[in-house]
Amino acid sequence: MEVLYDVSCKSLPVSTRPSLDTIREWAAMAARAASDKQGQDTVVLAVGEMLAITDAFVITSGANVRQVRSIADEIELRLKDSGAPGPRRIEGLDDARWVLMDFGDFVVHVFLDEVRDFYELERLWADAETWAWDIGPAVAAGE
Repeated sequence: MEVLYDVSCKSLPVSTRPSLDTIREWAAMAARAASDKQGQDTVVLAVGEMLAITDAFVITSGANVRQVRSIADEIELRLKDSGAPGPRRIEGLDDARWVLMDFGDFVVHVFLDEVRDFYELERLWADAETWAWDIGPAVAAGE
């Protein structure tokens, strides 16, 4: 992990930022959790070079609102159980048409199928690199 320091007091760490390999592993874990709950057309896009506020988007969809909620719950549980940080914020659980889970270093989008078709995030971020997620964590992280 990269440690950031406060310039006024160089010996005390202000925050730690996980490595890109760790972020890739967490995003892949979220994608696998979505897939395990029958998430459809799951992709992980590296948007960090284009969007400075996060490194990756995990995008998946479900056929109905119950499945969208189930996918979001499984992602949160799987990451929590692994020791990864929990989401900073979750939006959209009320109607479960588009659930956005902000983990800081990556963002998970769980769509209802027709909502995903309408917003077409993959088209908007078509220039982003796609990260492999459907293989073991060591291989997905490039080790």
